Parts: sequence; C-alpha cells; structure tokens
Amino acid sequence: MKAKVVIFYNPRCRKSREALQIIREKGIEPEIREYLKDPPTQQELAEILRKMGKRPRDIFRKSEPLYKDLGLKNKDLSDEELLDYLVQYPILIERPIVIKGQRAVLGRPPEDVRKIL
Repeated sequence: MKAKVVIFYNPRCRKSREALQIIREKGIEPEIREYLKDPPTQQELAEILRKMGKRPRDIFRKSEPLYKDLGLKNKDLSDEELLDYLVQYPILIERPIVIKGQRAVLGRPPEDVRKIL
C-alpha cells in the first residue's frame, strides 16, 4: 500500500499551487490541508519537523511582519517556545510542506517535493 501524501497548502501561495501541480503530475491526488483554516497541533507540527529533520526556527516565514513584531529573531527562544508560536500563529509556517509516510519536505523551491514522491 502506498503512503498517503499530504500537502500543507495555502491556495493564495504560488509555491503551494506549483507544488500541488507537481504532485498531481505524478498521478497522485494528495490530501490537501489548508493549514490556515485547519492549523496543526503542537504534536503534529513536532512530528512533521522530525520527519523533515528540521527545527522550528527552520520553517518560519521570516518575511512575515508578525515574525518581526513578535521578536522571533531572538536566539534565546527555545524550540518549544518557537513551536508554540507556530501553533498559535500558523501564518508564520513556511509553506508548502509535503508529507509522505515517514518523510516530509518543505516545497521551496516547489521542485523539492519530488524528493519524496
């Protein structure tokens, strides 16, 4: 049985749309998770980060004004504190994130999603 493919998706994001197109070109219809409407829990996000081999700081949208407003450049913030911010403010999560089985990848550039398909 093939592993399910899930994309954390924002329909207003060009990179999300491009990644979705790449997935569909492979003949896969993924589960689309509009994470701004259906944000991940802290546990889900921690598991995704584990699958990506990344830490919370690695998936922040640093260009988002809220990132600066909340002072998230502060290097003293722990991974747990940063994870709390990502859960509380999902707009800060870089996208798209594609998950397949025990692997996950940030689709920046969108072509990177091919690594796990």
